[in-house]
Amino acid sequence: MSRIRLNQEYRNKIANRMRVHLEQEPTQEKTKYDELKADQIELNDNAWDLAETIVRKHYTPEDVKMAYHLQNKFENVSTIAKDSCFHFHYLGQVEDRDYDNKPIMKEDTIEEHFDFRLGGSFEGSNSNSFSRDSAYGYALFRDELKAQDNCNPDILIEQEGKDHNPHLTKYTDANDKYLGKDDTGYGKEWNDKYQLDLIGREYCRDRSIACNQEQFMMLKEWKQAKGQFVMAHHKWIKSVLDQMKEIKIGLKGYKYLDEAIELSTELGLNITDAEIIRTNSTGLVIYNPKNLAERIKGMKNKNVSREDKIKARLLYENNNAESVN
Repeated sequence: MSRIRLNQEYRNKIANRMRVHLEQEPTQEKTKYDELKADQIELNDNAWDLAETIVRKHYTPEDVKMAYHLQNKFENVSTIAKDSCFHFHYLGQVEDRDYDNKPIMKEDTIEEHFDFRLGGSFEGSNSNSFSRDSAYGYALFRDELKAQDNCNPDILIEQEGKDHNPHLTKYTDANDKYLGKDDTGYGKEWNDKYQLDLIGREYCRDRSIACNQEQFMMLKEWKQAKGQFVMAHHKWIKSVLDQMKEIKIGLKGYKYLDEAIELSTELGLNITDAEIIRTNSTGLVIYNPKNLAERIKGMKNKNVSREDKIKARLLYENNNAESVN
């Protein structure tokens, strides 16, 4: 039987199957993401309970009731509204410089913004493209977004460093529309859960609410934990993308379908040429399927000792030398 030649259609089909397979593997990166995801609701609820305690000490239920009474009684009174973000502060020690430009500590107000909306900021947000405020919602509702035809929860990671391009805009707009941001869908459901009646001006920055240092640091830890979850999503998908890059290089170099199927088998995905067929010179180093599979496997579970990495590399090089000979 003659060997079936690979064409671009077959390469794309196999690559798509491999992407799904890699995302389902229980790697350390995926396990970390899953573990942190399971903690997110409780994490937000606990932080919200603390925030509510701080706010209600400043704006008591009796104050809120009176404010509503006055607002309902007089047309020109508009002093209360629901909000989900707050500025909290405490009096602490900050570093400064004396007249001789030597470092000293002085007492000052330490303040920060805490936003409980789905698109609220987290520690590390806005530091790079994948850490936009929307990245938290994409990571938390990844399964829901993944199930939609025109959405892509991994788009910020896939397009990292490529801001302001039509492909990125297309999917971020679709993601945001599905999640609903603040007004509809998951965004509204989320934000309705985390909101309080507050007295004051329209914007949260016009009021800063006092708390103690312990409460402030607990809320800081909450923002940091959100950032760690977003980073876990990034590391997991980045690992998948790195593996897919190697897979696509291999597929591009292979001439025959059986080579691509052998690679898939070595990587733990069992497919047949019939599945691929019936569904709808590069200058690069071409590895045989077994060696390429070992190379890609080595890109997962990176929390291994230096000694194990050296052993794995030596084994890979020995196998590659044998295949060349």
